[in-house]
Amino acid sequence: MLGYLKKFLYVLPAQKERLIWIILSFIFVSILEVFGIGSIGPFLSLAGDPNLIHQNSIASSIYESLNLSSERVFTALLGLVIVVTFIVKSWVSWYAKRSVFVFSFHQRGALCQKLIGAYLSAPYTFHLSKSSSYIIQSVIDDTKGFSNNVLMTLLNSTANLIVITSLTVLLCVTNLLTVVVILAIFLPLFLILHQYRDRVRQWGKRLSRSNEATIRTINHSIGGIKETKVIGCSGYFEKELENCVRSYEESASSLMSIKLIPRILIETVLVVIVVGFTSIVLLMGRNIENLTSVLGIFALASIRLMPAITNLVNSMNTLRSSSYILQKIYNDVKELEAKQEGATLRPSYDGAASDNHRGSDLTRTMSFQRDIHLDEVVYRYPVAEENALNGVSFTIEKGQSIALIGKSGAGKTTLVDVILGLLVPQSGDIRIDGISVYRDLRAWQNIIGYIPQSIFLTGDTIERNIAFGVPDDRIDAERLDKAIHAAQLRELIEELPDGIKTQVGERGVRLSGGQRQRIGIARALYHERDILVLDEATSALDNETEHLVNQSIQALSGQKTLIIIAHRLTTVEHCDRIYLMEKGRVVKSGSYAEVVLERDYLSS
Repeated sequence: MLGYLKKFLYVLPAQKERLIWIILSFIFVSILEVFGIGSIGPFLSLAGDPNLIHQNSIASSIYESLNLSSERVFTALLGLVIVVTFIVKSWVSWYAKRSVFVFSFHQRGALCQKLIGAYLSAPYTFHLSKSSSYIIQSVIDDTKGFSNNVLMTLLNSTANLIVITSLTVLLCVTNLLTVVVILAIFLPLFLILHQYRDRVRQWGKRLSRSNEATIRTINHSIGGIKETKVIGCSGYFEKELENCVRSYEESASSLMSIKLIPRILIETVLVVIVVGFTSIVLLMGRNIENLTSVLGIFALASIRLMPAITNLVNSMNTLRSSSYILQKIYNDVKELEAKQEGATLRPSYDGAASDNHRGSDLTRTMSFQRDIHLDEVVYRYPVAEENALNGVSFTIEKGQSIALIGKSGAGKTTLVDVILGLLVPQSGDIRIDGISVYRDLRAWQNIIGYIPQSIFLTGDTIERNIAFGVPDDRIDAERLDKAIHAAQLRELIEELPDGIKTQVGERGVRLSGGQRQRIGIARALYHERDILVLDEATSALDNETEHLVNQSIQALSGQKTLIIIAHRLTTVEHCDRIYLMEKGRVVKSGSYAEVVLERDYLSS
């Protein structure tokens, strides 16, 4: 349990001090409840025989200090005090429970922000090992599970535990034998539920995993709807979803069923106790009137104890079933924080520690006046046995256009990811004008534009997709127009009834592949970056559109520094320098004629 609480407090995002105030409010409610319930027995006895006031020293001293002339008036005042106590208790109880809801939902929102911020700031290698369905479930479902099943449950368990403890003390003072009987009967209940603790954890784990699998199956089936329909594999995805739903159904049914046991058993036990205890007293020939106050307190306390004990037992099961969610979030937060801490310091080329500055400032940029130099760059993926890059070195002059060519697996994309700052090499360095980019990686990335082979488009307008990440009120119309013209999009937009306000559909489904690619190029041009990286940027275009886009790219030569990956050799014909890569190394470099037109490359 201590380990559970340690993980809980570690994951809890903010306002931990509010927990103290919520717990104090629970204690105050419990004090009022014990006083109110404890006063009912004497009140019932006094209502039947007001003269009993003088037989109790405390009641008698209060009666005399108030200078009352009638025992009935004292009894009525006691009843009024009880009524006020319960009214105050009810209001404070409502406020405390509302505070639990407010606090829990606030924590869920804070945890969502914490996780998405951590995921977005995580190194690129983290995303290579995590699926989108995993991250979506963590941010949406797991944070909801943490709020509802962990945080709320812990707070409500604390409240119930305080109530149970207080009322048990009250019953011990009233009649110790009754409490002993209750505990003796409730003990088997806890033993039975204890036997199911491992199964409850397993059911909770299956619930979480089936939810993740459901999201993944839906993503795969709907994300590739064209292929799904053409291939005719919708039945496969339906069967996959059926398996996910069946697993969820079995686990959820088991969890909900075991939560029914405490209420049913406790309800039966309390009836047996109250009725059976009274029957035994009658059979023993004792005066039942002497038990009026005891039974009154016990009956009212039992009514309050039954839901409290039921909720506490169910809460224990809920916490067990949610332990997988808590462990999952805890592991992610620890891993992300460790990766971010590891990313903030990196040995630079001269051995000094350099600040990575992974901040959110998108305005600062590195000065780029002369050249970019790659110096013996070596990179190996975390789970790989061999290096993906082996001592890559070359220099790119400002305004120069270079191309990276080679067979698949040669290391071209890995090298581009290193240049983009997505992957940090194990050794070597990238220097711009003699300064390591790892001194301020964010400032380095702020001068790079990236145009991938497959353009990501949001289900929004053409305008917002080109000005990606820019608020509407800050979109520069002049820059937008220039980017549209340079990317050969003018004719397309003029043909659309809504122009740049046209909705492209989810992932740009309403556009052709070439149109999506040109929007991606316009996006990079809009942000006016000094360096443009094109990763197979024209591979999805038809020959005519490719020719037009290549003309736009060639027009940027001398104005922008271009780094191009291409399999179509016509795309790199205009480049100033070509680098041929094999097995993570640059094996040849030179002009187009020197590298591409050589017989040994063309025949390979």
